[in-house]
Amino acid sequence: MSHESSFQDHAAESANVGALGFAVITLSDTRTDLTDMSGKFIKHALTEAGHTVPYYRVLKEDRVKIKTLLQDCLADPQVNVVITNGGTGIASRDSTIEVLASVLEKQLDGFGELFRMLSYQEIGPAAMMSRALAGIAKNRVLFAIPGSTNAVRLAMEKLILPQAGHIYWELNKHLRVT
Repeated sequence: MSHESSFQDHAAESANVGALGFAVITLSDTRTDLTDMSGKFIKHALTEAGHTVPYYRVLKEDRVKIKTLLQDCLADPQVNVVITNGGTGIASRDSTIEVLASVLEKQLDGFGELFRMLSYQEIGPAAMMSRALAGIAKNRVLFAIPGSTNAVRLAMEKLILPQAGHIYWELNKHLRVT
């Protein structure tokens, strides 16, 4: 008899993770707390799903400030998952992916691949310019998604909300005493 767990077993166990604490960071040179529709959408989706958002910030594109902010979130015991939106394009000022990649210990390549596949179904070949990224750092899950409200909706509804608890559980299951 095999002792391997099925995906269904893992999903059932990870459902017991409960509410996670999320940091939501909007990276934009033009948005403010008042005009940040994407960040508001993320916060609303998270709280509707029973999670908390102990940290929210709109920050201008600046590599040093982004890295400092990410490190602060990774040190915060209330934050289990970090979601950044914006700064993922191909313009010279877009640096979110490079900064996020520099703090990751492991990359979750499937997130970006799936995001681009789903984006392609909505926007066609322009999806190839999406640099969505996810990974692990300091026992936390990090997601970087484009800042458009449609991209945020897609990422939250199709990928992040359905799997964040499971990813966090997988990452930390060795810490649990049975």
